[in-house]
Amino acid sequence: MGVLTIVLADDHAVVRAGLRALLENEMDCSVVGEAGNGLEALALVERLQPSLLVVDLMMPGLSGLEVARQARQISSGTRIIILSMHSDESYVRESLRVGVTAYVLKEALSNDFLYALHQAAAGRRYLSPPLSEKALDAYASQTVETTLDLYETLTAREREILYLAAQGMTSAEIAERLMIGVRTVDTHRASMMRKLGLHTPLDLIRYAVRRGIVSLDS
Repeated sequence: MGVLTIVLADDHAVVRAGLRALLENEMDCSVVGEAGNGLEALALVERLQPSLLVVDLMMPGLSGLEVARQARQISSGTRIIILSMHSDESYVRESLRVGVTAYVLKEALSNDFLYALHQAAAGRRYLSPPLSEKALDAYASQTVETTLDLYETLTAREREILYLAAQGMTSAEIAERLMIGVRTVDTHRASMMRKLGLHTPLDLIRYAVRRGIVSLDS
């Protein structure tokens, strides 16, 4: 087995630097790439096919959950570790549902973080304390769904717009962020709302919070 390769994705360069130093000092690994937003993270995963992707839950552009969802599709061998400030059930359940291997709270000790990466590298699920093994099993059992998940009917662009709109961004602000026209944003937004059965901006925010796409205090 070769050296463990890792991509770090966090919008704070200082955090990435700290994680890199910790990993390269304490693990037999190589940090092969760093990303400051979700799109950069996906591009690195597709190009480098790393052993592990460590991604912040609340990333600019695309949420860590959406990065995880797409990363699973473009690099099936990459194990994904979510870093998060949030221990809410919705985030943990959604992370497991999209195929995340480990969910680590940012308040965790360094040893817990390293242990999570070792577990993930071995293909074993891990939830940071105080999330218990019993809770992990309960969350995992809830991820088995027999009905159609309407979120999966959204295009990648519609998911981007859902994430940004849920943060309170206007169509003009979203258009500027994604470098597309305002009318294009409105078209995608309307399509996304129709597919999800949402009718108002408040419906959209509630859906995004319930789904773990954004938090109320993000």
